Amino acid sequence: MCVALASVSPSAQAPAPFEAHEATIAQVQAAMKAGRLTCKALVEQYLRRIDVYDKNGPAINAIVITNPEAVRQAEEMDRRYAQGGPVGPLHCIPTIVKDNFETIGLQSANGSLALAGFVSNKDAFQVKRIKDAGAIVIAKSNMAEWAFTPNETLSSILPGYTKNPYALDRVTAGSSGGTAAGVAASFGAAGLGSDTGNSIRGPSSHQALVGIRSTMGLTSRGGVMPLNLLADIAGPMARTVEDAVAVFQVVAGSDPADPVTAAAAAHLPQNYAASLVRDGLKGARIGVLRFAYERETTDPEIVRVFMRAVDDLRAQGATIIDPGVVDGLDQIKRPQGSGGCGGFKYDINRYLASHGDRVPVKSLTEIVKSGKFHPTVQRRLEQAEAGAENGPDSPECKGDSQYRQQVRDAVTRTMDAQKLDAWVYPTWSNPPRLIGDLNTPGGDNSQFFAPTTGFPAIQVPMGYTRGGRLPAGITFFGRAWSEPTLIRLAYAYEQATHHRRAPESTPPLR
Repeated sequence: MCVALASVSPSAQAPAPFEAHEATIAQVQAAMKAGRLTCKALVEQYLRRIDVYDKNGPAINAIVITNPEAVRQAEEMDRRYAQGGPVGPLHCIPTIVKDNFETIGLQSANGSLALAGFVSNKDAFQVKRIKDAGAIVIAKSNMAEWAFTPNETLSSILPGYTKNPYALDRVTAGSSGGTAAGVAASFGAAGLGSDTGNSIRGPSSHQALVGIRSTMGLTSRGGVMPLNLLADIAGPMARTVEDAVAVFQVVAGSDPADPVTAAAAAHLPQNYAASLVRDGLKGARIGVLRFAYERETTDPEIVRVFMRAVDDLRAQGATIIDPGVVDGLDQIKRPQGSGGCGGFKYDINRYLASHGDRVPVKSLTEIVKSGKFHPTVQRRLEQAEAGAENGPDSPECKGDSQYRQQVRDAVTRTMDAQKLDAWVYPTWSNPPRLIGDLNTPGGDNSQFFAPTTGFPAIQVPMGYTRGGRLPAGITFFGRAWSEPTLIRLAYAYEQATHHRRAPESTPPLR
C-alpha cells in the first residue's frame, strides 16, 4: 500500500513570530491587526531584551527602572483591543522615558541620588499624552545628572556610564543618552527626551536615531524637571522619521501648566504625517550653515560624510546654498550680564517648591548640602547655588530676551531674503568620544541656533565614521513653526539614503 506524503507549502506554514528588534510602530500595529501579536507578547519581548542586554551581556546600562506594571497594563490593552480595537494611535507602543519626566508609579530622580525615591502623583504632560494615546511606559532611562552635560551619560542614580550600543567603549552623548541608547538597542519602540542645548539631537546623532526639537511653545515641559526654561524642550526620539512623527503628533499641544505653549493653539491641530513625502526635497532651497560646525577641531571625516549628505540632498532635487550666511549675526552682541538671566537655580528652586514634601530636597541649597550627587557635577551645583537668582523681570533677563529676539530676527530675515526652507549642518563636529575621555573635542554643534532662537530642528542619521562603526547625524534647522517643512525634508532624505542600521551589540534574541 502506498502512503502519500503530504507536502506543506511555505505559504501554509505558520508565520514567523513577531520580532521586536528594530520594529516600527506601523509594523507593530499591522501585526496586531493581523492577529500575529498581542500587547503582552510585545511587552514581554522588550522586557527580555532589557534583561539580556542592559545589565548583562554588553551591559548598555541605559535603564534605571523597568515598569513593574508593564505586563499587567499590556494585558489590559489586549482586553480593550479585543472589545473595541486600538486604544489610540500609539496603542501598546512600549516607550522609554527619560528620568526627568514625572511618571505616576515610577521614580523620577533627574539622574541624582538627591531625588532618589521621588515618585510623582501626576504624569508629565507628554507622558500623559502618550499614555492616553495607548502607549506603555516600559522603562525610565538614565541621563546626565541634572541634564548638565551634552557629552556623556553619567549619573549618581545609576552606577557607571551608559554605553553606546554601536561601540561599547564610546559615549552616548547627553543628557538624553539613556533614552537614545535604549531606543537604539530596541529596549522600546520609541522614547522621550529633553533638549536644552542639544540633548535630544546629540544622543540621536550618536546612536543613529531621529530626534525632534520643536519650536519653543509647541510642546510642553510641564512635569519635566527644568535645566533652563529659557531653552528647555521635550520631545520624541525614534529609529525612523515616521515613528518620531507619530509620537510628536501626540505630544504637541497647549498645556496650561506651561504658559509658553499658549502660542501653540494658533498652529494646531496639524497633521504632521501629511509631511511624510518621499519626494519632499524636490524644489527645496537649503542653506549649508557652516558657521554652526566649522572650527579648528572639526573632524575631517565628519565633514566628508556631511558633504556626501549635501550631495544626496542635491541629487533629490534640492537647491543648495553654500555657504549659507546669517546676515548680521556677527553684529549681534549679548548684553553684559545677560548670561545671568534665570537659569538652573531660578527654575529648579521653583520646581522643587511646587512639590512640597513629596520631594526629598526642597532647594538647590539642600541639594548641595546633601552631597548626594556625582562628583563630576559638584562644581556646577556649587557655582549655581552661589550665583544670582534673576527672575524674568530682572535687567539681566530683559537684556537676554532682547538678544534672543535679535538672533531670531536675523535668522528669519535671512531665510526670507534667500527663500530658504531650512539650514543643514552636522549635528556633531566629531565622532562619539571614548568613555572617560575629557580631552578630545566633544564636537557639539547645536547649543546656539535652536536653543537661542527657540526655532525647530530635526536630527537624522547621515552615515558613519571610523570604518563604518560610529554614527553621525545631520540637523535640519528652520524658522519658527516650520515643523511640517522640516519633517518633509528629513523624511525625504531618510528615505533616499536609509543610513539607519541596528547596532551589532544587541541583536535579535533567539
